[in-house]
Amino acid sequence: MTSSVHRIRMRYFKAGASATALATAALIGGAFSSAYAAQGLQEVNEQEASSGDDQIVVTGTRVSRSGFQAPTPLSVLGEDEINASAPQNIADLANELPSVVGSNIPQNSNLSFSSGGAGINSLNLRGLGGTRTLVLFDGRRSVGSLNTGAVDINEFPQPLIERIEVVTGGASAAYGSDALSGVVNFILDKDFVGVKGELSGGVTTYGDDLSWKANLTAGTEFADGRGHFLISAEATANEGIYGVPRDWNDQGRIRMINPNYTPTNGQPEWLQLENVGLSSATLGGIITNTDLRGTAFGANGAPYQFNYGSLVQDPYMQGGDWRSTQVNDATSLNPEQQRQSIFARVSYEIADDVEVFAQYSYANSGNIAWALRQFNIGNLVIKDDNPFIPDSVATRMATLGITEFRLGTNNGDLPIIFSDFKRDANRYLVGANGETGLFGTSWTWDVYAQRGVVNTRESGLFVHKKDNFAMALDAVRDPVSGSIVCRSTLTDPNNGCVPYNPMGIGVNSQAALDWLFPGDTQALREQQFTQDVIAGTFQGEPLSNWAGPISIAAGIEHRREEVEGSTDPVSQVNGWFAGNYLPTEGSYNVTEGFFETVIPIANDQWGIDQFDLNGAVRATNYSSSGYVTTWKVGATLQPIEDIRFRATRSRDIRAPNLGELFEAGRANTNNVTDPFNGNTNTQYQGLATGNLNLTPEIADTIGVGVILQPRFIPGFTASVDYYRIDIDDAIGTVGAQFIVDRCFEGDQSFCDAITRGPGPGGADVILQIRTQPFNFVTEKARGLDFEATYVTDLDDVFGGVGGSISLRAFATHYLKNLTDNGIDPPFDSVGENDGNGPPDWTYRASATYTNDALTVNLTGRGLSSGVYDNDWIECTSGCPTSNSIARTTNNNQIDGALYFDASVAYKLLLGNSEAEVFLSVRNLTNKDPAVVAPGPTGLAFAVPPTNPTLYDQLGRVFRAGLRFQM
Repeated sequence: MTSSVHRIRMRYFKAGASATALATAALIGGAFSSAYAAQGLQEVNEQEASSGDDQIVVTGTRVSRSGFQAPTPLSVLGEDEINASAPQNIADLANELPSVVGSNIPQNSNLSFSSGGAGINSLNLRGLGGTRTLVLFDGRRSVGSLNTGAVDINEFPQPLIERIEVVTGGASAAYGSDALSGVVNFILDKDFVGVKGELSGGVTTYGDDLSWKANLTAGTEFADGRGHFLISAEATANEGIYGVPRDWNDQGRIRMINPNYTPTNGQPEWLQLENVGLSSATLGGIITNTDLRGTAFGANGAPYQFNYGSLVQDPYMQGGDWRSTQVNDATSLNPEQQRQSIFARVSYEIADDVEVFAQYSYANSGNIAWALRQFNIGNLVIKDDNPFIPDSVATRMATLGITEFRLGTNNGDLPIIFSDFKRDANRYLVGANGETGLFGTSWTWDVYAQRGVVNTRESGLFVHKKDNFAMALDAVRDPVSGSIVCRSTLTDPNNGCVPYNPMGIGVNSQAALDWLFPGDTQALREQQFTQDVIAGTFQGEPLSNWAGPISIAAGIEHRREEVEGSTDPVSQVNGWFAGNYLPTEGSYNVTEGFFETVIPIANDQWGIDQFDLNGAVRATNYSSSGYVTTWKVGATLQPIEDIRFRATRSRDIRAPNLGELFEAGRANTNNVTDPFNGNTNTQYQGLATGNLNLTPEIADTIGVGVILQPRFIPGFTASVDYYRIDIDDAIGTVGAQFIVDRCFEGDQSFCDAITRGPGPGGADVILQIRTQPFNFVTEKARGLDFEATYVTDLDDVFGGVGGSISLRAFATHYLKNLTDNGIDPPFDSVGENDGNGPPDWTYRASATYTNDALTVNLTGRGLSSGVYDNDWIECTSGCPTSNSIARTTNNNQIDGALYFDASVAYKLLLGNSEAEVFLSVRNLTNKDPAVVAPGPTGLAFAVPPTNPTLYDQLGRVFRAGLRFQM
């Protein structure tokens, strides 16, 4: 059998216009790719009109129907755009779409080692969270790589991806849960015949982050064309960048609390300044209290007087010895990564109308990155009998009657904390599809069974905090031998403890490091995520009315999701400084069925070119959260050939994921500002747990748009779409600082999440803060999507000039991204460019010139300027009283950015083969990222002052290579 879809694709291919088929998919969704010529689109329309049995399926609808134009907006990135960008990872290109913002990428996840998210490439539509974006692999679900269900794009066979389809609207009725903000579908070229491959490499303009990529794909028909076999393999790697060797990181940009602030003196409470560093920790250690405050320890433990500078509010200061305390270069600007994948597929027509198929894919990825130094921000207690105290300091202690002091250190003698994550994904698929006659019409059907298994190994280098570190820190002199030992060794001589000296750099032995980082024990979690799916769908046109055939699609699916794993014994008691991996154990299953129809109302009738109605409904039953119904209604109206209107209204859901339900108690170490203790920066342990009582999120989505394709401007198309998404019972948690601030303001329910106890000097301090998800949030998102394309032959504009030019532009204007937790006044995060929300505007525009063998592309991409927080008040004098919501600050502005990318490719004909050499340059002008100063809470001292989610950190990046096909 040769399916209808296959027949269309093969006909276009034989006509030398395979790219035109992609344009058809874009036309159906109302979006057009700049890679396709205007006359090609016209040819497709004519072929559709003459071929009533030809069917095309695009993301956003399950209905197959020639000429159907979906009411849901669809953007397409085709093969030509993928090649022009020449990304090391195709996720990099998908993240350039303006509707995709806030995604998890390797550059922004270095500190996500406790959650297991480091190195993941997942996608986030509308800035509503990756858990609300459904990522499909050739139209089917893919197993997640985290307990959140996040799908790692690293797992896909990227050499076979011929296009990316993005539905920017609710699609739960068509595809099920998680399609609340839309769908990103990576479409594979399953019918490829021949051999093709690529060999390429890249480097930054600074000579770092060397990378390479190699892939090879082969496809062939057999059994007189009834069978088809396809295999593809790829390997990629980049060296990463350990540290932050960029000038923009050397300015000491941090936001600190103003030490001169009072509620009535008109000064801002928070100050964003340059030349800011830690006042409560140095690499070699600094005494932070008593009359010895400011005594610091350098090379070989030599004490010196620390220069605090002109402005001090622990844990930060401006000026003085700020640079010597800078440790935000103890992270990876870009992680070291490697990825290998293999994909194989075989299909065979066992009858004229029945095809069976099987496919297997395997992908392995690894991610190694520096995270940060072990930090102890003024929280270590050193007793006066500690023999590591230099003699001069010990003498002063005795004179002043000091029996102990607090020490802050970033532990320069200890290795940098790093994460080492490995993931491998196996995907097995068997199925069949075909055509059948029923009720006198032709029907297509598809059934399949799929299993996806992801195995993860998450490990890292962390200090053994609770036991080894505490014991090693408490050093004394053995009264018998006179040697320095751990105090615990006096009562337990065989415990193996080796004392650790936190006062100085280069003062510790290898034996001490081996005790703190025992080689036979490491933070380790191994998990397995399993997804089983059985599904079947059918489509047909059983009836007709005055305007044409009525199309329907229906299907049923059963899916099971499970996670299980194991961890090291130290993690199980939260014993590491960081990591503390706990396995999530649990499973759920879901059974659902859907029905969708397209009803033509007018087809060149009553003065209307075309008018269609579309409707879908899905019944879903979760073992974990019960039954829910989702639905969609839509319409497309084309009064004349030049203009088309579309509208949708849908009910969408997102069910709680494995982590939200079953999280066992993930622990991390972080800092908060404690207003109960004079805004002291306090180190605490965070503990996140799941909630089995969660219910699905429910969203009401409206989309309205218009598409223009004026006949008097051949090759031009433009669209504008408005979206409105209202989410009720959204699943959310509140941050640790939020909990502390609300407790300070008198809400006992938040105080119940805080455990306090004796800290340094016996003070009552925060020891632990617990978080848990609940259905308590309402979210509202509003925005406008713009897209325009113009394609023309230059001969038509400038006589005698060869080649063609295509222009394409995307833009999204985020109007609202409002969250209401029912506790505080609702807040809108649009324009908060520090990472909390989408920018006001994001955009991407490209121009491509093609002339036979030569292709040149220039792309501009960027975002508008923004703020840190929409509720903050920027002022330098006459400021109102600051509070936990409306903070006063001297600088609330964040710059926007415009980046230019360029590429050039040249084709070479080698007999019956074709080769193409290419060069691409990303961030052509080597533009630095905008300053996004962190602080004053959290790990501001440990992160570079920018937002890697929105801004380029690496600078100019060159990629060059060779592609071939035969």
